Amino acid sequence: MSPSETTSLSDDAAAGKRPAMSEPQRPEARSPRGFIDRRARDVASERAILSAVSGVYERWGFEPLETGAFEYADALGKFLPDADRPNEGVFALQDDDEQWMALRYDLTAPLARFAAQNWETLPKPFRRYAFGPVWRNEKPGPGRFREFVQCDADTVGSARPEADAEIIAMAVEGLEAAGLPTGAALIKINNRKLLNGLMTAAGVTAEAQKLAVLRAVDKLDRLGPDGVRLLLGEGRKDESGDFTKGAGLNAAAAERVLAFTAAGAGDRTATLAKLADVVGGSAEGDEGLAELAAIDAALTGLGVAADRATFDPSVVRGLEYYTGAVFEAELLLSTTDEKGQPMRFGSIGGGGRYDDLVARFTGDRTPATGFSFGVSRLAAALRAAGRAQAAARGPVVVIAFDQSRMADYFAVAREIRAAGVPAEVYLGSSGMKAQMKYADRRLSPAAVIVGEDELAAGTVTVKDLDLGRELAGKVADNAAWREQRPGQQTIPRGELTAALRRILDAG
Repeated sequence: MSPSETTSLSDDAAAGKRPAMSEPQRPEARSPRGFIDRRARDVASERAILSAVSGVYERWGFEPLETGAFEYADALGKFLPDADRPNEGVFALQDDDEQWMALRYDLTAPLARFAAQNWETLPKPFRRYAFGPVWRNEKPGPGRFREFVQCDADTVGSARPEADAEIIAMAVEGLEAAGLPTGAALIKINNRKLLNGLMTAAGVTAEAQKLAVLRAVDKLDRLGPDGVRLLLGEGRKDESGDFTKGAGLNAAAAERVLAFTAAGAGDRTATLAKLADVVGGSAEGDEGLAELAAIDAALTGLGVAADRATFDPSVVRGLEYYTGAVFEAELLLSTTDEKGQPMRFGSIGGGGRYDDLVARFTGDRTPATGFSFGVSRLAAALRAAGRAQAAARGPVVVIAFDQSRMADYFAVAREIRAAGVPAEVYLGSSGMKAQMKYADRRLSPAAVIVGEDELAAGTVTVKDLDLGRELAGKVADNAAWREQRPGQQTIPRGELTAALRRILDAG
């Protein structure tokens, strides 16, 4: 250090100054795109959906299964890109043994791995349901997240079309149990073999071109016939200027595919007849028609009419692993966006038959079929349709007056919780008015007041906040409101839990 620097520092110290220090860099508090935080109402809504749907699956004889969040990337399926680092579509990392792992993209690929790994010990067919978060490294949008919860049911080991019909009927019941009224969702059913037969007749034989056709048709509900026509041909440029290469079909072949997608009708039998006119005669097309006919018969036996499950040849599903029947659940309720503008919510779930997925591990074809819906997406759909679950109720709040009496307040809260009623002691540092405001913001059903007078008399004062909120709009005079103290009562301590129960039951 030079003499001049020493002098400068000494002068600063003599003047009572500190050397200038840079401000610490603070990160910006922000959520990654496509990842959302959920508070009590949303968490409770998703839990209620999962509980209701799980009950349906178990009544149908399906057992629960949980698999890990990570799978080896090569086990996740052929929809992953052929690249050194499989980071398109999934979130991947390299393990310490240099094997690539990825967060699961769905719950079906992990099931295929589990079935292959444990096939000798499983009952056959193996019927399981599962739920949990999945992750997709894709562009997020309205109602589409990079992390969301799925709920699946699958049957592995049955090639019968009736297994598909059972999954479809169970999906109908499950969506209604989740909160959708009858007729609010429609399961649309198709068979990949029909479209494969059509493409063979149109001269489309290359697997890459078939996949491009399937992906184009899968966008019909979003882009309409004109947009799909471009994707069936040379390609399409979207509003942002991004270009998607098309399937390369000639005009006649593209029109034939579009005519096939328009062959649907409300009645399942009528649709089958119409489809037979379009694709009948090809071996694969006839096989698909026979499978749909068997599904129709089983659905009829299960009491599922065409207004709840219908045949729609425009449904193809986007993933490559589907081999036969495919189905998609469409929300029919009127929905609005966050600004209150009408919007089309579209698909809330889907599935199909994937007879080749387990064979990737074993070499032996193992028939399988299943249905999956996004729990987060269904909850968002219910909100958009104005059918969201009511805001989650908070706990009873025990007001804290005196620091020296905290043990007494905790004893009251313990007594309330022992009776099965959620309760908490206010642990902030504010006064009575702020504590009551806190309880109101928590949507607490009641506040319990235990002051010196109550402690001496062996009583408690209970304020019915539900009743108070209900009556607040009916009293114009604040003085009268304070004098009346609506919903407030002082009762013996032994009657506390019974009084709280009455308030909760009335709410």
